[in-house]
Amino acid sequence: MGGAGSIVLGVTGHRVLPDAAELAHQVDDAIDDLAGDRTVHLLTSLAEGADRVVAHRVLARDGGTIEALLPLEVDDYEADFADEASIDDFRALLAGAERTEVVTGPTRTAAYEAAGFAVVDRSEALLALWDGRPARGAGGTAHVVARAQHLGRPVRVVAVDR
Repeated sequence: MGGAGSIVLGVTGHRVLPDAAELAHQVDDAIDDLAGDRTVHLLTSLAEGADRVVAHRVLARDGGTIEALLPLEVDDYEADFADEASIDDFRALLAGAERTEVVTGPTRTAAYEAAGFAVVDRSEALLALWDGRPARGAGGTAHVVARAQHLGRPVRVVAVDR
């Protein structure tokens, strides 16, 4: 995982968030709490919403890096994004990733769950942008948070309204 001067941080959260720009300060504070003065290597699926907010904040930090653990092949995954601007943002973040891996499953839902669990399994701590409600489907934010807690990973929640 991370070296003495770094931390491997995972991210989970909702795709639809209130004003993402307003969350930046809260996300920065949460990263500071989890990382201290260490550099951050973020594991992310680069989904719309939480994943991208946190990815942008990590990349804005000195030494911050990202690694993409995608649920689907890129072309297939992009079909789930809202519009061209979202696809452009995804591609820009993906191009900046140190490493990319597709973590798939037998169905689309299982693939999303596998990617979310891979983020947790490979991280030292988890940052969740979450409304605190139960998951709406397999692999949802609540399931990923529960897995992190089960594995004993520190979890920092940034509360969001949806």
